[in-house]
Amino acid sequence: MRWTSIVAIYSLFWVFAAFLVMPFGIRTHDELGMGKVDGQAHSAPGNFRPKRVAIRATILAAILFGLYYANYVNQWVTIDDLDYARKLGV
Repeated sequence: MRWTSIVAIYSLFWVFAAFLVMPFGIRTHDELGMGKVDGQAHSAPGNFRPKRVAIRATILAAILFGLYYANYVNQWVTIDDLDYARKLGV
């Protein structure tokens, strides 16, 4: 696998992981007892920490990419394993 493919696939895993971990630990201003600005959405986060999200996403993406790469090298699950139409005789 080329290094450019590794970077591209890891980036996809990172974006997916960022959206996956983003809502964990987030509280609204009402839940935190903080005041709101006029016109602010009721669901706006009061304790959003992008650095924490980036760290969590990086760790999760590294784990997921590691599993993906191990499967790529060892061929645990291949396209033939996922071809259910052929297996069912359709």
